[in-house]
Amino acid sequence: MDVKFLHATVITQNGGREILSDGGVVVKRNRIAAVGLSSDIERMHPNLPSIDLSGKALMPGLINAHTHVVLLVLRGTVEDMGAEAIYGYMTPISFAMTEDEREALALLGCLEALRSGSSTLVEPFRHVVGYAGAMAKTGMRLWLAENCADALTLKIRQGIYEFDQAWGETFLDRQRALIEKFHNTHNGRVHCQISAHAPDNCSPWMLRQLNDLREKHGLRRTVHLAQSKGEVAQVRKYAGCTPAEYLERNDWLGPDVVGAHWTNCTDSDIALLARHGVHMAHCAANSSRRGPHPAPVAKILDAGINVALGTDNMTEDMFQAMHIGSIVHRGSYGGGTKPQPQDLLDAGTRNGALSLGVEAEIGSIEVGKKADLAVINLEDPCMVPRINLVSNLVHYGHQGMIDSMMVDGEFLMREGAVLCLDEKEVVRNAQAATASAWRRLHQKNSDLPLPVGLRTG
Repeated sequence: MDVKFLHATVITQNGGREILSDGGVVVKRNRIAAVGLSSDIERMHPNLPSIDLSGKALMPGLINAHTHVVLLVLRGTVEDMGAEAIYGYMTPISFAMTEDEREALALLGCLEALRSGSSTLVEPFRHVVGYAGAMAKTGMRLWLAENCADALTLKIRQGIYEFDQAWGETFLDRQRALIEKFHNTHNGRVHCQISAHAPDNCSPWMLRQLNDLREKHGLRRTVHLAQSKGEVAQVRKYAGCTPAEYLERNDWLGPDVVGAHWTNCTDSDIALLARHGVHMAHCAANSSRRGPHPAPVAKILDAGINVALGTDNMTEDMFQAMHIGSIVHRGSYGGGTKPQPQDLLDAGTRNGALSLGVEAEIGSIEVGKKADLAVINLEDPCMVPRINLVSNLVHYGHQGMIDSMMVDGEFLMREGAVLCLDEKEVVRNAQAATASAWRRLHQKNSDLPLPVGLRTG
C-alpha cells in the first residue's frame, strides 16, 4: 500500500543509528520511499494518505534468526523437566504430531511473533513443507528449511546412533519438495535454506547431499552447533574432533552458514568459525531456562563474529530474547555494561538481516528497503520515562506495547488487531492440537510421562 507515517519517533537502525523525534516514513508498494522529518515528508508527498503516529515509535520489524514454531507444543513442559529435551521430547513429538497439529502450532507461532514485533522468522524444522503454506498466507517474511539428518533420530534418546541413508532420503525428499513449492514465492517473501540438523546426526554422506542441494539452488545453510554435551561426545566418538572441526572437514563452514547455539564451542572452535565467516544465531532466552546460557559469548563477540538473535523453542518473543540476551552477554564478560542496548537491538534487526545475506533489503528503515515495520506504543508504562528509548526497548520491552505490524508494505496487525489471522481460532486450535499431540506421544512411548496439566483422574 502507499501511505505516509507522520509524527513518529523513528528508530531507523541505519548506519548512524539515527532516531528522528518527529519523523516521517513514506511507503510505496512494498518499499520505503522516503525517511525524514514529518514536515519535509508532508511537503514532498502531500497527496499520499497519512497515518498519524503521535505518541508512537516506528522501528524495523524484528528478525528471529532461529526458531521452531511447532515446538510451542512443548511450552510449559520441558523447561521444568530434568530429562534430556532435544532427543527425549522435541524429536519424538515432532514425529508424533499430525499435519493439522503442526499447522495449528505454526500459526500460533506466527501470531505470537507478530504480537512481539517480529516481521521475519527463520524456521528450520521437520515436515515443514506440510505447514509452510499456512505460514506464508499470514504475510510474514520467512526462511524455511527441513532439518535433515540420517541418524535414526528416534533411537538417539535410547543412546543408539545408527545412520541409515533410506531414513535420510525421507528428509531430503521433504527438503526438495519445500524448495520446489516455496522458494522465492509470495512476492519474494518466502525463501528456503538448507539445514543440517546437527553434526552428531548428519553423516558425511548427508552433508554432501545437502551441499549438492545448496549448490544446485544457490541457497544459504544453517545448522545446530555444539548445542549439547551429548552432541560433542558423539562427534568426538564418531569423528575424533569437535563439531565445528567436523563441519569444516565436510565443507560445511562459510559466510553463508548460520550456526545456532554454540553452547560448547572451544576457543579453537571460535577462531575456526570466525576464520570461515560463520554467523551465530544466539537463542539466549530459551537456552537459559535451566540457568544462564554458558555459551562463550564474550569470546565470540570479541572474535568479530556476527551474532543474531533467535527464540528457538517454546516462545516467539524477541523482546525476551533481547533482554535475557543482554544479561547473558554481560555475564559472559564478567558483569558490567558491555554490550550496550544498541548492540542487542542490532542483533535483533541488522545482524539478523546480515546472517541471511539480505542486509540491503531488511533490518533498518532506509530508502529502498522493504517496508517491514513495527509500531510501538510509547505511552505504555514500560516506555516511560524515556531517557534512552533503545535502553527501554531492550531491557523492558514486551509484547503488549506492539500497536501495529507491517510486512512487505501491508498491515498484518493494525492498532492492536491482528488482521491476517483469526486470533481466537488460532489459540483454540493450538490448545486442542497440543493436548492431542501429547496424548498420542504418551500412548506410543509410555516411558514419556504425560504433563500434569493433561492428566485426568
